[in-house]
Amino acid sequence: NALVRLAQTFNMKEVLIDGHGNFGSVDGDGAAAMRYTEAKLAPLALELLRDIEKNTVKWSYNYDDSRKEPDMLPGRFPNLLVNGASGIAVGLATNIPTHNLAECIDGSVAVIENPDITTSELMQIIKGPDFPTGGIIHAGEELKQAYETGKGKITIRAKVSIEPDKNEKQNIVITEFPYQVNKSVLLQKIVELKDKYKEILGGVTDIRDESDRTGTRAVITCKKDVDVQKVLNFLYKYTDLQTTFGINMVAIANGK
Repeated sequence: NALVRLAQTFNMKEVLIDGHGNFGSVDGDGAAAMRYTEAKLAPLALELLRDIEKNTVKWSYNYDDSRKEPDMLPGRFPNLLVNGASGIAVGLATNIPTHNLAECIDGSVAVIENPDITTSELMQIIKGPDFPTGGIIHAGEELKQAYETGKGKITIRAKVSIEPDKNEKQNIVITEFPYQVNKSVLLQKIVELKDKYKEILGGVTDIRDESDRTGTRAVITCKKDVDVQKVLNFLYKYTDLQTTFGINMVAIANGK
């Protein structure tokens, strides 16, 4: 499962494994059994390992002293920021969001050239998280606080547009979902809310998933006299069309 995640484009900003076969989907489908799949390192993963044989990093014995393993990888790009990290270790949790590869490299270069660079100056280059599933981040001071202190919350909303159709109905079209939201579960939740809150969602006539190989697309059709913004605001509040991401930047540096 660890390898599967490294091949999933909806979990990783830049995949490190090139997977062949069924490696799961954003709808929560599991990957195929390993006998039906193949995997190799993606080109970017080779950059994490480049020059490892040239004595570039420290090696230590593994758990039973039978062989040596690197304490860290050479890492030709800042993978911790690019692909983020989430997990709980010994009494410590970490939750680092994914970031844009080019921005992170430019940011790293800026820090090398000016070690005293301020957070504000760095945020001119790395403007904020960049999630593989897209979505729109609503954050002002919270994001700056997260970058300065390592802790903070940001709000992620789905990317939504309102399109009229030929029958004069109004379609709410969702093309990007918040990070780590299961699309099919979310649409199912909207169906359930529609039956429960008829006074607000009664004008919704159809909910369908039109995603295909060209991209993600979910459509919620409303009657022409419905206040679409009111429907949207309700969905933001009661479904994962809007989520919060708790940033908690904890990493091991110099063994601490």
